[in-house]
Amino acid sequence: MSLPPFRAVLFDCDGVLADSEGLVNAIVAEELTARGWRMDAERAREEFLGLALPDMLPRIARRTGPLPPGWGAALSARISRELEARLDPIPGAPEAVARLSARGVPLAVCSNSGRAELHMKLRVLGLAGQFAGRVFSFEDVARPKPAPDLYLAAAAACGVPPAECLVVEDSAPGVVAGLAAGCAVVSPVAGLGVPVIAFADLG
Repeated sequence: MSLPPFRAVLFDCDGVLADSEGLVNAIVAEELTARGWRMDAERAREEFLGLALPDMLPRIARRTGPLPPGWGAALSARISRELEARLDPIPGAPEAVARLSARGVPLAVCSNSGRAELHMKLRVLGLAGQFAGRVFSFEDVARPKPAPDLYLAAAAACGVPPAECLVVEDSAPGVVAGLAAGCAVVSPVAGLGVPVIAFADLG
C-alpha cells in the first residue's frame, strides 16, 4: 500500500512490536476467573485491549467487588515474569524497526504498559537501542490512551510535528489516541477504520 508521508514513526508495543497479548490475556483471564469473573483469554482481550492497568482496575472491581490491597501490583508482577521468560516479537516488526533506524528515521514507542514492564519488553526483544530516549509508558504522561498525551510526547521527543508522524497501532484506544494527537494512523490488523499495512511496507 502507499503510506502517508511521514518523518517519524511512533509504535505501540503490545500486538505491534511484542507478541504479548495472547499470554497477557490468558493470565488476566485466569486471575479474574479465580475472583469469580469467569472468562477466557478471548473475552479478556475484548474487555481490556489497549487499556492501561489503572483503567482496568475499576472495571474489574465493579464486577468482582473491592480488590485486595496490592492486587494490581501482583498482577503486573506476574505478567512481567511470564513475559520476560516467554516473549517473542511480532513477525516482521524487528526488521521494520531496523530498516527505519538505518535510514535515520526518528522512532518512538508509546504504550499503556507500565514503565518497567515496557522497558523490559524492549530489552527482551533486542529493540531498546533503537528507541533510546523515546520510550513512553502511561506513567510518563498525565493521561493514558485513548487520550493523545503519549503520542504528543513522542512526537515532541522526535522533534517532528504530530501531523508528520506515522502511528502504528492495533487497538481502538490507540487509534483514537493517535488520531486525536493529529498523527496519521495505520495498523497491522483490519477492522479499526485506518489503513492496514504489512511491516514490509515500512522502511
